[in-house]
Amino acid sequence: MHKYFSFFLLSLLAVSCAGFASGGLKTGAEQPQKYLPLLKGKRTGVVVNQTSIKGEMHLVDFLLQQGIALARIFAPEHGFRGDASAGQKIEDGRDVATGIPVVSLYGEIRKPTPAHLDDLDVVVFDIQDVGCRFYTYISTLHLVMEACAEADLPLIVLDRPNPNGDYVAGPVLDPAFQSFVGMHPIPVVHGCTVGELALMINGEHWHEAPRKCDLTVVPVQNYSHKMRYSLPVDPSPNLPNDRAVRLYPSLCFFEATSVSIGRGTPFPFQVVGGTDPSLGDFVFIPEPIPGVAGNPKNEGLSCYGTDLRTLDAIPPFTLDYFLDFYHRFENEADFLLREKWLNLLAGTDQLILEIREGMSEQEMKGKWQPALENYKRLRRNYLLYPDFE
Repeated sequence: MHKYFSFFLLSLLAVSCAGFASGGLKTGAEQPQKYLPLLKGKRTGVVVNQTSIKGEMHLVDFLLQQGIALARIFAPEHGFRGDASAGQKIEDGRDVATGIPVVSLYGEIRKPTPAHLDDLDVVVFDIQDVGCRFYTYISTLHLVMEACAEADLPLIVLDRPNPNGDYVAGPVLDPAFQSFVGMHPIPVVHGCTVGELALMINGEHWHEAPRKCDLTVVPVQNYSHKMRYSLPVDPSPNLPNDRAVRLYPSLCFFEATSVSIGRGTPFPFQVVGGTDPSLGDFVFIPEPIPGVAGNPKNEGLSCYGTDLRTLDAIPPFTLDYFLDFYHRFENEADFLLREKWLNLLAGTDQLILEIREGMSEQEMKGKWQPALENYKRLRRNYLLYPDFE
């Protein structure tokens, strides 16, 4: 039996037996007794950012305190400290606080090279995800797993809850549209924690290494997919609160349009607006914000639209907002500026074709359903926690 699969079974058994009687939720990082023995005396690399915390302490500082030999930090999109704008190139360097070399996985390279791993004995991945296919931390996970498998290097994933982990929705990615914002044949909202997704990537052999990754997942204690989880640290500069995280799956398609979703304001991913006054009564003006929005869409222009902060309840993934604004524009070209980018975010070119045909969201959901049902069956094989169904 493969090591990763035996651990998967043990994890399932532990969750099903323990239930929720043993206390509050604990992330993987908050259970050091399960991973410190695997790191003692080993040169360790870590894939971390500002969300990689144990209590009030960053994981890097905690591991150093425990005498772990940290040799290298790998930084994803937004950087090690999480203060870079979306899409901004991250540079290599050294962590000012510790002097540890920092290797960017969102610059010239996105996958650790053999030279980056050659002097390591083990790699730890601990980053908070938000449960959407196009959120690039899971693409970094994929490439780190691939690199570790190629180097025959163990990878330990410290799992964290998924704030959008209580449902599954959206079109499943067509492999023809694979990119860094969509590397796996999964729906827009995939309903997995990082640990579960790592097991899926490994089990389905979605990475290109000749062997499976030597993978260990430290599960979250007392977590269920029925839970709604509030993030203790912003996962990236433009997701500053639970509302933005919850709206993110529904609003990200606007990134391919002329319509702003609030980058460059105090409320990103919580508003929708374009420069035509007929688009709505709510008005906002995007402006550059260092470390958050370098050159926001419609910079310095009044945007008219809808304030989603007024919603009493935030719906799960929906095309309602996108379809509403699409139909408000007389000419599609004034709305949709980057069709290729929309197709990559959607994971298919069928979405825009169906919108042009005048399909309703309900009709489109019906077409997604067979692939979604297949995915749900696949997903059940890798769940570490009680499901929402």
